[in-house]
Amino acid sequence: MKKDFFKDSKIKFPAYEPWISKEDEKIISKTLKQSMLTLGPQLEKFEADFCKYSKAKYAVAVSNCTAALHLSLKALGIKENDEVIIPDLTFVADANAVLACNAKPIAVDINKENFFLSISNVKKNITKRTKAIIPVHIYGQVCNIEEILDMAKDNNLKVIEDCAHAVGTFHKSKHVGTIGHTGCFSFYPTKNITTAEGGMVTTNSKNIAEKVRQLRSHGMTKSLKSRYSSEYPWVFDIVEPGYNYRLDEIRSALGITQLKRIKKINELRKKASFYYHRNLKNIPGIILPDMVRDRSHSYHLYTIRVTKPFKLSRNQLYKKLKENGIRTTVYWMPIHEYAAYRKFTKKSNVVNTTKIYDEILALPLFPNISKKHQDAVIKVIKSVL
Repeated sequence: MKKDFFKDSKIKFPAYEPWISKEDEKIISKTLKQSMLTLGPQLEKFEADFCKYSKAKYAVAVSNCTAALHLSLKALGIKENDEVIIPDLTFVADANAVLACNAKPIAVDINKENFFLSISNVKKNITKRTKAIIPVHIYGQVCNIEEILDMAKDNNLKVIEDCAHAVGTFHKSKHVGTIGHTGCFSFYPTKNITTAEGGMVTTNSKNIAEKVRQLRSHGMTKSLKSRYSSEYPWVFDIVEPGYNYRLDEIRSALGITQLKRIKKINELRKKASFYYHRNLKNIPGIILPDMVRDRSHSYHLYTIRVTKPFKLSRNQLYKKLKENGIRTTVYWMPIHEYAAYRKFTKKSNVVNTTKIYDEILALPLFPNISKKHQDAVIKVIKSVL
């Protein structure tokens, strides 16, 4: 087991450990010997492999999921004064991507019984300026995507799926990210596969894919390969200013080998999730995630809810676990809790998110987690009974 990254000597059981294999190390070492370390063969293969796995017609690798969200919104024409609906319980990347388009994020409440957007609350927040919605496949589970699609169709809204947690999550044989207009994936170190930092945009639209690919590299009208295959490689145009959102060859190479074992990664995550489930069921006040019956889950996070009549609050349980050398965390503070975004929602309109936020706690979960690690978590929770 690796030492705690934050150098806390009391922590014996981390919340997460990355799984970097010998094959990962080998492909990175090989890639470092290439003559070109960006926009090369590893990127092309990673994108092609991701298309094959997800069955998306197009996949465009980018520097991170925030970039994927931003480019998706740009490619779909989101502009100044437009409104985009996002869940109140989500990572700030959704809000930031909307603001990067000079548009307005509208944070909407979630359902009482799960972490998905409340359709009734979404409908209340739709205005003439509403142009898109970002549903989140939170913690690795498929959100209420069919309801979202029906409502989006009725209101002529674009659908950008936030799939940051959901590599390996399927809905009726379709991989998430291929259902809406675009899908946005994250390869952050804690995700089911990692490129250290990285992201992907999936889409079945050629026009969207070409727009995203162009904007990720400053808006250049020619790719690196096509420029150096022409007479004068420095001659190209910029029709619309873009960004430096490229994914380099080293991280693309890591993505190739990580994706090769995604099935095994998710099977190990599932096994660990079921172990928690068997050992934590029937504890009064502890609500377990409904992932046992969910065949489409990618088991990204195992998030419990700490409610009455459990003898400790969520924060008290967090502290007790930490005192016993176990690191846990919460995903996330609601959007309305941040100073930068409070003006985009009314606290009285997000009562479900506010309540659930005070209850959720993500237990340690990663592919190679040991029974010893999980048993330590289970023992502390049961000791409260």
